[in-house]
Amino acid sequence: MNNPFRIKKLDIFITKQFGLLFVGTFFICLFVLMMQFLWRYVDELIGKGLSMEILAQFFWYMALGLMPQAFPLAILLSSLITYGNLGESSELTAIKAAGISLMQSMRSLIIAVFLIAGISFYFQNVVVPSANMQLKQLLVSMKQKSPELEIPEGTFYDGIPNSNLYVEKKDLNTGHLYGIMIYRQTGSYEDQTIILADSGMLQSTAEKKHLLLTLWSGEWFENMRSQDMGGTAEVPYRRETFGQKQILLDFDGDFNLADASNFSGDASAKSVPQILHDLDSIKLSNDSVGRQFFREAQAYTFRTDELTPQDSTRLMTVTADELPILDSVYAKMSDEKKREVTRQAARQAQNAYNDLEMKADYAKHLNRVERLHSLEAIGKFTLALSCIIFFFIGAPLGAIIRKGGLGVPVIVSVVVFLIFYLLDMTGMRMARDDNWTVWFGRSISVMVLTPMAIFFTYKANRDSTVFNVDAYRLIIMRMLGLRMKRNIVKKEVIIEEPKYRMDATMLQTINEDIAIYSETHKLLRWPSPIKVFFRAGDDHEIEHINEVLEIALEDLGYTRDNHVLYELNNYPILATHAHTRPFRRKWLNIITGLFLPLGIFFYFRMLRFRLRLYRDLRDISNTSNRMIPIALALAEKQKDPLMDETYNDFTKLEIQQDNGDIQTEQDK
Repeated sequence: MNNPFRIKKLDIFITKQFGLLFVGTFFICLFVLMMQFLWRYVDELIGKGLSMEILAQFFWYMALGLMPQAFPLAILLSSLITYGNLGESSELTAIKAAGISLMQSMRSLIIAVFLIAGISFYFQNVVVPSANMQLKQLLVSMKQKSPELEIPEGTFYDGIPNSNLYVEKKDLNTGHLYGIMIYRQTGSYEDQTIILADSGMLQSTAEKKHLLLTLWSGEWFENMRSQDMGGTAEVPYRRETFGQKQILLDFDGDFNLADASNFSGDASAKSVPQILHDLDSIKLSNDSVGRQFFREAQAYTFRTDELTPQDSTRLMTVTADELPILDSVYAKMSDEKKREVTRQAARQAQNAYNDLEMKADYAKHLNRVERLHSLEAIGKFTLALSCIIFFFIGAPLGAIIRKGGLGVPVIVSVVVFLIFYLLDMTGMRMARDDNWTVWFGRSISVMVLTPMAIFFTYKANRDSTVFNVDAYRLIIMRMLGLRMKRNIVKKEVIIEEPKYRMDATMLQTINEDIAIYSETHKLLRWPSPIKVFFRAGDDHEIEHINEVLEIALEDLGYTRDNHVLYELNNYPILATHAHTRPFRRKWLNIITGLFLPLGIFFYFRMLRFRLRLYRDLRDISNTSNRMIPIALALAEKQKDPLMDETYNDFTKLEIQQDNGDIQTEQDK
């Protein structure tokens, strides 16, 4: 009795093919993802003088964080190539001929993919959170190093302690800064200093503990704070115009790791148990803040200190049905009090609006933090599940397409991964911004690709040709009126020689039928549109000619003679009905004829096919005239072996005549 769980040689063979491809494609995919990630932070790396140790740590943590994203793409590409190679080399056909279904051949890979999915989840839950925290710590530390290269154009830079620096333009080649404006404040408002300069340069000192700012052509405005000024509100200031001035700023330019505790609250730096634990605290905190905001919103009242006690008490106890009482209270006031109350009410309303707007932004931030934690927890499961889904997309597609190598599989993999990436990123952003629910936004990519995986697996298991490129190309060529050239090659094994005399007779009969057909049917004339669209247009004569011709050519295709094979490929492939009507179905022709613009297009398309048929019949007659003597000579050769020399002389004569005809045409 056979054990279904016993490892077979086929399982080892397919697993070995998949494993080698998976290792190669994994590192390729990881490299591509790292390059895409690196471009986002290239400014933090270039020109900072970072040591090799720091750069190695940066790339190591970046690779660890991107490994779970590389797993699905590597599985998709390697499974596509594996089964594409098996199909292209007809090994998959041999496997199915041995009674092994597609799913049975995939069983070893299914186990391997489930193991990879488990490894992916382990990385996301254990390795990636720590790697993300370390990577963010490095990025912040890199950003703080050598700030003279980090100052942006057109915005204020606050990376220098107690200073805000604005630069209109900077020259990266020389390091010069232009249009400089500096706000310095060491204490209160009275200590503020404003510096304006046309140009300058910012450099680090040798010990990397200070920044030397050299300014040219500027002005210095500084408040003069005095101890004996008393309680006066006026603060004098000093103005200085300079041609060149140097300022020493405190700044530690060495590479110092930022405090890791600043990133401990980030959802990407937590495992699933930590996220679930923190979510309870976050939800409880958000609920308490929401209840407090609600109570504060209910406490908004009108200020009634300007009203009489009776009106104030009445205004505080007014109900929704008694709102018109406000008009009567307002009407009793003088004009001066009305203006004062109106200004006061507008001021209170604006303050309440600003307060509510600030609270709304804060509540939105709290809700965003909660949703980010939920998205991160769900994403760890969906990304691991995508490894399995991508396998059941890649392996069936490879079995259907049957194209190996790095051509078609790479194109298909990129298309599938782009669909997954766009859906995943769109869903995550929509859920993060509270436009979609968290579960829907984070799992929309899986929900879309799962039916695709089921469909492809079902079609591949049923030997479907849904993705047969040659079939679709043939359909498109038929729609556009294109056709393929006849390609008859010498058979490797020939059991029975062609019946040359019978084939020659059939070709002679075809030539006679073509002559009669050309006399009775004027293909170069324009047919009536009524006959084209509203009457049956089957051309049984052309169908009979094509049927007899294909029988003769099929029999002659078993020849050993190269000259015969050459002449056979000169026969065109006939279109038997396109010269009479656009479609085979009558109702489609009627609809096309009634719709005038479409009918005009198909009418001229039909005229093109009539002209092509006219040329094809002429080519068939000319080719048959050359083929018939050759076939008769080969028929005589079959009867008498001594006819070889005569046949060879005849073949040379035919070739010379052909060359003469070609030369004559060129002379003309």
